[in-house]
Amino acid sequence: MLTLALDTGLIKHHHLLADGAMVNRRIEHDEPPCFCLGHVATLIIDGASLGYHPDMKIASWNVNSLKVRLPHVIDWLAETQADVLCLQETKMEDKVFPYAELEAAGYRATHNGQKTYNGVAILARGELEDVSFNIPAFVDEQKRVLAATVNGVRIICAYMPNGQAVGSDKYEYKLRWLHALTDYVRDELQRWPQLSLLGDYNIAPDDRDVHDPVAWKDQILCSEPERTAFRQFLDLGLADAFRLFDQPERIFSWWDYRQMGFRRNHGMRIDHILLSAPLAGVCRACLVDKTPRKLERPSDHAPVLATLDIAADSGPR
Repeated sequence: MLTLALDTGLIKHHHLLADGAMVNRRIEHDEPPCFCLGHVATLIIDGASLGYHPDMKIASWNVNSLKVRLPHVIDWLAETQADVLCLQETKMEDKVFPYAELEAAGYRATHNGQKTYNGVAILARGELEDVSFNIPAFVDEQKRVLAATVNGVRIICAYMPNGQAVGSDKYEYKLRWLHALTDYVRDELQRWPQLSLLGDYNIAPDDRDVHDPVAWKDQILCSEPERTAFRQFLDLGLADAFRLFDQPERIFSWWDYRQMGFRRNHGMRIDHILLSAPLAGVCRACLVDKTPRKLERPSDHAPVLATLDIAADSGPR
């Protein structure tokens, strides 16, 4: 819906989005209002007829147990009206995934889960099409990857391995896994020019993303092989949505539960939204929302949210 108000020489369009938010556009004085009473006019028309479309909001959140954090997720979706939310560490099997609760909140869902560990999900207000599970060429029992197409955008939700410690078997597994994911994303980009790789990467790309770079130098999450693996995603033509914009210093997405990590802001930015070139070109904002981290029994991660200038029923404008 679109309302138009005239107020002593200034006319504004108020584009009312589904979440009640308003986007204002100044209208020049020679654009006549349809109805005027004194200094105030109101017009109600179909906003789509003037080419107005809501943005597409995509997000990623490691919830560290969806069973525990489901109320937080539903409340956050209602607050942000995200169009797509990728979840990591759901820590549940498909048979107990809360499809009904999420549908009641207005979201379709697909899930790739297992008991106790890992687990990824994609929630969307639109149709979830061409759903695929795991990395096709990488044999792995761990449920870490899920992909679907929403409104023409290929969404890949990934929970990268932690790696435990540099030089360990789990670290070597992490590097192999990241190499396989890179190959998979390269292939997907051939099919889907509009693509986003979202998730908990368990990698802090550079020292800006670490509260104490000296203490973490060459440690897990910050080692050079891990950072090289992250840059290989960028070499595919993907862009870090967060770094497309000027950002305040010391913005992180994960804080250890121990030693008052969140209160002291001793964190890391390890949750990322990477965008293919067509999507990076229409990305309007990207932020880390720390609000859910302040709740009782929070995840140790905060959601990351990117806003794309894409109509819900078409490609970039």
